Amino acid sequence: MSMTIPHRAALAAGFIIVSSVTSQAQQATPAAATTAAGQPSSGLNIVLTPSRGPQDIQRSGSAITVIRSEEIEKAGIKSGADLFRSVPGAFVVEDGGPGQSARIRLRGSDVAHTLVLIDGVRANDPSNTDGHFDFANLVPADIERIEVLRGPQSALYGSDAIGGVINIITRKGRGGYRGFAEIEGGSYGTIAGRTGISGGTKDFDYSLAVSGLQTEGFSAYGYRIPRITRMLTERLDKDGGKRWGGMAKFAWRPVEGLEIETGLTHAYNQAKFDYSTGDAPNIGFSTTTSGFLRANLDLLDGRLRNSVTVSGIVTDRQYKYDDPFFPSFAKFRGERATIAYQGDLKLDQFGKLTFGGQIEHERYRASGTYSDRFRTERITRSVFVLHQLPFGERFDLSLGGRVDDVEKADRFVTWRATGAYRITEWGTKLRASAGTGAKAPALDQLFNPSYGNPDLKNERSLGFDAGIDQSFFGGRANLSLTAFQNQYRDLIQYTSAGCLPTQFFGCYFNVGSAATKGVEAAGDVSLIEGVLSGRATYTFMTTRDKDTGLSLLRRPQHSGIVSLKWTPVEGLSIEPSLRLVGARFDRTSDPVTFAPLRVRLAPYARLDIRADYQVHKNLNLYVRAENLTGARYEEVRNYGTTGRAFYAGARATW
Repeated sequence: MSMTIPHRAALAAGFIIVSSVTSQAQQATPAAATTAAGQPSSGLNIVLTPSRGPQDIQRSGSAITVIRSEEIEKAGIKSGADLFRSVPGAFVVEDGGPGQSARIRLRGSDVAHTLVLIDGVRANDPSNTDGHFDFANLVPADIERIEVLRGPQSALYGSDAIGGVINIITRKGRGGYRGFAEIEGGSYGTIAGRTGISGGTKDFDYSLAVSGLQTEGFSAYGYRIPRITRMLTERLDKDGGKRWGGMAKFAWRPVEGLEIETGLTHAYNQAKFDYSTGDAPNIGFSTTTSGFLRANLDLLDGRLRNSVTVSGIVTDRQYKYDDPFFPSFAKFRGERATIAYQGDLKLDQFGKLTFGGQIEHERYRASGTYSDRFRTERITRSVFVLHQLPFGERFDLSLGGRVDDVEKADRFVTWRATGAYRITEWGTKLRASAGTGAKAPALDQLFNPSYGNPDLKNERSLGFDAGIDQSFFGGRANLSLTAFQNQYRDLIQYTSAGCLPTQFFGCYFNVGSAATKGVEAAGDVSLIEGVLSGRATYTFMTTRDKDTGLSLLRRPQHSGIVSLKWTPVEGLSIEPSLRLVGARFDRTSDPVTFAPLRVRLAPYARLDIRADYQVHKNLNLYVRAENLTGARYEEVRNYGTTGRAFYAGARATW
């Protein structure tokens, strides 16, 4: 059975050679952190996610990728999910074009096993059946950076962090006044824009930004899929959409040692959508608002930092199914409120001790034409501790554990250990991590009267990884390799066996176990300094359903990206990138018996190119071509993907 909850180009030998030779650290080069594709980021050597606080990335034993603001800006405004396609170990799937559901898997785990944070606050959707975060709702208004932490992280972050953590960090105002504005338009009737301001003084800083997108789109079902289009007698409807939202963050320091922060994010997404079985005039609406208020107080001459955070998220989703014979609707609302404390105590030569706890209250309600109206709630209480212990200047060890007491579910205990050893003379870093993960069943899975099961147990995982980060030629080339292995048990899946007589269409049970293992590589090389450089990421991964012996659905064995950056003249950069994804399997159903079937999705290669010209120090013009060769491929069975598309835009700063 698959871990997925219900609801041709092979990889070239040349790519493997390039990714082996030019692979660059997703962790860091000596004295520097790295970007999504591994490019060194000048001055950015501090990360937050691996230890729940500021840490020199060279001292972290975790596998972490940093996506910097420059990479985020280049990705454009169209899709937040595209930001993660160059991250080793991450695989993105979208159910069609912009506005359609977009999900991310880390190291082959399920989409619900990735914990998403916005400024450290849990953003997973409490109104979703399995609680996953839909990246179609990510508004890239003004994101400073994104940290992608791979491997089980429940010992630090609790439920949902089985596969890893994605921490989206919005911009914090610094120094003088800063502003920007960007507009973009192109294929499929797409127009998008974003603008923002930020700044700060010694006592106060601020950052505000808004973003919007509107597109006519293309049919989510069947678009550019010959086996479907050649059988149609009518044209497919376009599934357009619109998305807008904003981010705001403020910080006030009334006295030395005290900082009060507050942040707010809001996203609205409207999109037409189809079934995987055919074109349909359906439309969905979703609104997500999240925010936090945090007080940081330093005591004992700065040796002890205390942080108290109050946060919340509210998500509303509505769907209208305009079937001419059976029109219907469905509504879902999820709420989460959290109060958390964290202490960070510096112990000098004995490192740092991080400890704390939180109380989380979740509410969920649903209604619809053909489903019973119901509502439910629960409280989760958690405590955690993490000790970071240095041994001299070369070796760092961390040990942590956490207890989560989930109302109406099982209590779970998780642990995590990491180690990092540096040989600075050689430009080498060795690292390893191990840990356990757990995910409590979502409220819908537990209590929905149509298919819920109140006896569900927590999903569990055990994961290990080990890697090396190596620089060559004085940092002109960098290589990172990571081997990983994960085991999953008690996976929650949809089944028709053993359900109640009233559950005609099935129910949820803990019936799954699976394993994933593989190698992640990332790297860069400066071929001609200031003129030509190359980057590559590559993931080799095998997955296995332990009950059936089959590979898991929608997980390619090979995937990666190769890109170049050419600067022929000052101010002009041209960046082609080639995305390569190997064969994988998806599900479909027999057209006569409706029995579930596995189907192979063909491998594909997609070429994108971006050209950027700096007209003035405060003005950039750019053009972007997507799928330049017009490759036909599917990320999800029967769902279309973009054809050859062109976009142009301008970005001004002041």
